[in-house]
Amino acid sequence: MSPDRPESPTRPFFWSVRRELWENRALYLAPLAVAILIIAASLVGTIRLPMKLHGASLAPARRQELVEQPYTFAALLLMFITFVVAVYYCVNALQIERRDRSILFWKSLPVSDWTTVLAKASIPFVVIPLVTFAATAATQAAMMLLGGIRLLGGGPGAELWTHVSLVRMWILLFYHLTAVHSLWWAPLWGWLLLVSAWARRSALLWATLPLLAVGLLEKIAFNTTHFAAFLQHRFLGDPSGAASNPKHLTISSMTPASPGQFFASPGFWLGLAFAAICLAAAVRLRRRREPV
Repeated sequence: MSPDRPESPTRPFFWSVRRELWENRALYLAPLAVAILIIAASLVGTIRLPMKLHGASLAPARRQELVEQPYTFAALLLMFITFVVAVYYCVNALQIERRDRSILFWKSLPVSDWTTVLAKASIPFVVIPLVTFAATAATQAAMMLLGGIRLLGGGPGAELWTHVSLVRMWILLFYHLTAVHSLWWAPLWGWLLLVSAWARRSALLWATLPLLAVGLLEKIAFNTTHFAAFLQHRFLGDPSGAASNPKHLTISSMTPASPGQFFASPGFWLGLAFAAICLAAAVRLRRRREPV
């Protein structure tokens, strides 16, 4: 860069995000490994399903649901893996740099605490949903290709593959990842990053103990479970207010019916406000915390 040319204000943030990806390769290696396993398993699974359904008297909606089951399972499995990776990343993001004392080096650079914390927050808010979408889309496309090659000769059940619309599934998946994993779970990511900035060790334990303690004290004192129900709705239910049905766990069942319904929800805005407070507190803690 020319010395008389001012540095872009986004450049430190961009390089901070690259640093996170370089230091935490599990963010993309874990979903890649799972995607490879799913594709290998689909050589058997996605072929047997249409053959078993051939000739069955099923309603069109039920038939389409059964045909799409391997694709839905692949998406849910990848989302679960990346969720675990995101939780593990958040609880270590601001703690590990104090434990290995690398914070002393990073603080010597001309990068503010706000830039560092927001770069770390962008991983669960932006990067991991995008990685999940890319891995899921590639996996489902490979599953479709393998099934198409196997049934190229018009074998039994070949007509059922016309019921699978990957474009529709990808649009729904992207909406789900944006609405739920990034925005609806914003309080979770903010809380974990705050605890990571505060705790000297065992951040995951410190992140879960207060929640368990509040629920237990409420049960003992009032014999109610409102706090537990709130947490279940926030992290296991869907943004529209209905709880997910474990017997029919699909992407659509965990996604708000419409963007208008989602963005009009008070819970959405309260969650964003709580996440913003947690991130601001994490910045303040990082500025004052010493290496452990």
